[in-house]
Amino acid sequence: MFGGDEVQITPGMQRYIDRNNAYLAERDRYIREVVKKWKFDTIAVHGLYSVQDAIEDYQGAIIEPVFMSSSQAYRDSDEMAAALAYLIPTWCYSRIANPSTYYYEWTLALLESYGFDGETSCCSTSSGMAAIMTAVQPFLVHKRHHVHEPRNFVATAQCYGGTFQQFKVRLMEERDIECRWVTDPTNLDEWASKIDDNTRFLYGELPSNPQLGFFDVAAVADLAHSHNLPLICDSTVATPALLRPICHGADIVVQSATKSMTSSGFGICGALIARKNLVCCIDNDDLKKDFALYVKYLPNRDYGPNLHPMQAIMTLNDLRTLRSKMDLMSRNTLKVAEFLEQHPAVERVDYLGLPNHPLHELASKYLWLVDAEQDELYGRPVNRYGHLMSFCVQGGPLAARSLFDGLERIWRATDLGRIKSVATIPAISTHLQQGEAGRELAHIPPNLVRLCVGGEHPDDIIADLDQALRKVATKTVVGVAGAR
Repeated sequence: MFGGDEVQITPGMQRYIDRNNAYLAERDRYIREVVKKWKFDTIAVHGLYSVQDAIEDYQGAIIEPVFMSSSQAYRDSDEMAAALAYLIPTWCYSRIANPSTYYYEWTLALLESYGFDGETSCCSTSSGMAAIMTAVQPFLVHKRHHVHEPRNFVATAQCYGGTFQQFKVRLMEERDIECRWVTDPTNLDEWASKIDDNTRFLYGELPSNPQLGFFDVAAVADLAHSHNLPLICDSTVATPALLRPICHGADIVVQSATKSMTSSGFGICGALIARKNLVCCIDNDDLKKDFALYVKYLPNRDYGPNLHPMQAIMTLNDLRTLRSKMDLMSRNTLKVAEFLEQHPAVERVDYLGLPNHPLHELASKYLWLVDAEQDELYGRPVNRYGHLMSFCVQGGPLAARSLFDGLERIWRATDLGRIKSVATIPAISTHLQQGEAGRELAHIPPNLVRLCVGGEHPDDIIADLDQALRKVATKTVVGVAGAR
């Protein structure tokens, strides 16, 4: 059991334990002998929801049911005692778990570990920010009771603005836990120089939002493990359709499933996926053995960043076509990036798919469309670089705002990963609160526009950008003439 006092197991409890152990053994066999042999798309469509589940338990429903119930009833006191001691599978209370969230978690754990020989598990959360909090907090405890000790962690400065705020304000300023920022994540020596005896984990976002930062996952994972530390990766932009950090040595992956996974835009959702028996300097066997299950049953039971069952099923439904959507949006984004790269009103384009991007070669080592070699359309491995790009407008921040205001088809919003194309100016939105110094540290200039290309025909997105950029160019020419 996870934590707490030892429980006296009655004969009645033992019967439930034996029965549920048999259930778990059968589920593990099904995963090992059946599901693990499926292709990525089949796992995304079916997860662990089987025909047998549907017919025996849910009146034949072919889509996973939404369990709109706050709690679970038990047959008797023995079953309740075994469940609340975490000796048998349970959902007991939807703040802790729910059958709908279980199906979502099982599917994500399988997708993130596709191609990985080991075992993984997943803990769902109410948002991507809750997933980050859930992933990092257990490593920041004091190692010895009643002893205040310095604690630090190492993280890439190129990250989502909310992540920057959580680390800088909530942890550094409010709790005196030091975040040591890595400004060049491709420099392994910089990572190494930040690590000392008080370091608890390494954290990196790739590709980063909005700067398209990237790093060598395998090399950083090896570095972390050489210091007995876990590597945590935010892989929201890539999704497991393009990148699975656990396959390259990472211990934990966090996902803001709000984004690409819930491409429809229906709600907020998060998750962390962890390898079992992860590397860690914390003396906690339960945490190491099954991190995701540990945080679900203990820290998150107490903090309560739970995912609503309705949202779990809506996201699960969006996940079924993840690979094809990421392929489509990646191809669309490359075409848009190539157009912007040639436009005279654009100062710079950042997209990892452009051959002249300084990180193109490194990104190409890791970003592959899963199962492309099995696809009739391709029949070979294919690089895909995602839907996120950014570009800087000639003329500074006012020109960027003029371009932004001139968009007619592309939505002005702080969202990303939508089936509809969305743009924002990070300096006045997603990264506003981290301040000018923080944006400089993260390489976010005021004239940078973040663009997430959706599923529309790319020619229509290019036409919208072109008309808006022509207006900017006209205003610039008129402004210069007026100044004379």
